[in-house]
Amino acid sequence: MAHVVIIGGGFAGVWSAAGAALARRRAGGAADLRITLIAPNEHLVLRPRLYEPEPDLAKVELRRILGPIGVDHLRASVTEIDTGHRTVVADGMKIGYDRLVLAAGSRLIRPHDLPGAERLFDIDTLDGARRLTDHLRHREDYTAVVVGAGFAGLEAATALATRGRVLLVDRSQVVGHQLGPGPRTEIEAALDELGVERRLGTTVTEVGDGCAALSDGTEVEADAVVWSVGMRASDLTRQIHDELDHLGRIPVDRWLRALPEVFVAGDTAAAAFDAEHTVMQACQHATPLGKVAGYNAAADLLGVPPRDFTPGPYVTCLDLGAAGGVFTRGWDRRVMASGDDGKEIKVRINQAIHPPVDDAEKILAAADRVHIELPFFPRDEEATTPTL
Repeated sequence: MAHVVIIGGGFAGVWSAAGAALARRRAGGAADLRITLIAPNEHLVLRPRLYEPEPDLAKVELRRILGPIGVDHLRASVTEIDTGHRTVVADGMKIGYDRLVLAAGSRLIRPHDLPGAERLFDIDTLDGARRLTDHLRHREDYTAVVVGAGFAGLEAATALATRGRVLLVDRSQVVGHQLGPGPRTEIEAALDELGVERRLGTTVTEVGDGCAALSDGTEVEADAVVWSVGMRASDLTRQIHDELDHLGRIPVDRWLRALPEVFVAGDTAAAAFDAEHTVMQACQHATPLGKVAGYNAAADLLGVPPRDFTPGPYVTCLDLGAAGGVFTRGWDRRVMASGDDGKEIKVRINQAIHPPVDDAEKILAAADRVHIELPFFPRDEEATTPTL
C-alpha cells in the first residue's frame, strides 16, 4: 500500500492531511493509499490566537479532524529524514514513505546568550502562552516588558495592556518595522490610547528577578519579560535541501515539490507568492500551502492531476486589544479598516481559522476550498472580499 507521511500537526500539516484525503477520494473508493500524520501533540494549536487571555481555547483535538477522514496520527517527534531511502525516524521508529510532506512549522529564536534568558516568557507555543498567563493571572497591576514591536509583539503588548502596564522595546527606530508605514499611524494611536510606553532603538540586555536591563543603560521593573523577536523554520529543512532562504525555508515549485518524492508546506516552504514576494510564515499562507501540498503528494501516487499553488490576495489583520484592530490589503499594507471595524474582522478571522470537526464531508469540502473568504466593511469602493 502506498504511503503518504506528513510531518507536523499545525495548520499546514493538518490541511496537508485533509488535502491528501481529498485526492484519495477523488481517485475513487478503491484508492489504496495510507496517510499518516506525525506530530507529538494531540491538539492542533491555533497559534495566531495565543496572545489571547485564555490560550487553552486556542486548540482543537486532532482526532476530531483526522479520524473522520481516515488519517492515522502517530504521536511522535521526527528527528531524522532520509530522502535517499525514503524513511523518517520518529522517537526511534523508522517509518517508510512513498511521498513525504514536510510541514514542521517554525520556532521562535530564543536568545540563549542573554543573561537571565531562562526567565523569558513567550507566546510562541501553547505551553509558553499558558506559562505567561498563569504567571500573571492573579496579579492586579503588573508591569510587562515586551521585546519586539513586530506582529506578535504588538498583539502581545496590546493584550497585556488591558490589565497592566506595558513597555514595548525594539531595536528598530519605529514600531512595526516589518509591517511598513501603511498601518503605523493606527498602531501608534492604539498604543497611545492603551498607555503602552515605547523604547525604540533599544533592546533587553539582561533579565533579572522582577527587572530588566536595557541597552540604553536603564533598568526597569518587569513582572514578566516577553520575547517575540525572530522566527526560523524547523531544522528538519536542512535534512532535505542544502539551499535554504534566510528563514531556513526550502525552495519549492508551483506544485510545492522540493524533491521528486518530497513536498513542503507552511512555514518550512519558500513558495513564490508572485514575481517579487515569497509567502509569509503565517496562518493565511500555511493553510492553502497545506491543502495543495498534501493533495499533490497523494495525487502524485494516484494519477490525479495536481493543483497549482495560487495564493489569494495578501492581507494582514492586527489585534490591538481594547483599542480595536487594523486590517490592511496588499504588500504595501494599505489600511482598509481600523478601530472597531478592524477588531470585528480580526474576530471573524480567528473564528474562520478553526477547522471543521467530526464531519468528513465538511472537512474535505474545506480542503477543496484553498482560500477562505471573509466579508468585511470596506472603506472605499475598491475594496474586495479578502481571503485566507
